[in-house]
This record gives sequence, structure tokens and C-alpha cells, in this order.
Amino acid sequence: QVQLVESGGGSVQAGGSLRLSCAASGYSYCMGWLRQAPGKEREGVATIASDGWTTYAESVKGRFTISRDNGNNTLYLQMNSLKLEDTAMYYCAASESYPCYSGSLRLSPHWGQGTQVTVSS
Repeated sequence: QVQLVESGGGSVQAGGSLRLSCAASGYSYCMGWLRQAPGKEREGVATIASDGWTTYAESVKGRFTISRDNGNNTLYLQMNSLKLEDTAMYYCAASESYPCYSGSLRLSPHWGQGTQVTVSS
């Protein structure tokens, strides 16, 4: 059972930046970030496989960058040019599923508790 702990959330003005981190207790092939805003369904943000293959939601392409440190089992999400609509609870998830994409992470039992990101005008 992989344990996941997110950190780095907070409040920021639109146009600002935040960096999320997720510390994992062990290795997983596929890791990623999903988010859920109040009243909305959970949606995929970005995924990264251990070989570096990445996917991004269209809404964050060019603004967010996902990365991982395989040696330390840590996942990151650098979020730049934040928009009001990025406000959500952000969750880290991990899976051994192939290929590595948000759909497979949604089905994984390995999730963190979430970290809140609030973007204000």
C-alpha cells in the first residue's frame, strides 16, 4: 500500500505560481495529479510515468509542469499563470497501470488526502 502526502497548496492571486509536492512511501510506475472543485467532478490534471512520459489536461497545457524524483519517490506540480478556475482540491495519485494517464489513476486506490489551491482575483 503506497502512502501519499501532498503539500504546497495555498492561496495565490491570479497570474501567480505555486508548486505542489507529493511524497510517496514507495515506487509507482504512474503518478499524477487530479483536482476537484466544489460542485464539480474530479478531473485529471497531469500524469507522469517513471520513464518520463507525461500527459496534461488541455486546460493546463503550457502553464503546469509535472515532474518526479524517482530516487526520492516524490512528485511535483509546478503551476504558473494560475487562473480563478484552477481553484480546487488537488490530489496526488499513484498506480501501476499502463499506459499512464488520468483515467487509470482515477481507478487507483492510492490517493493522498489532498491540498487546497485557491486562486483569487
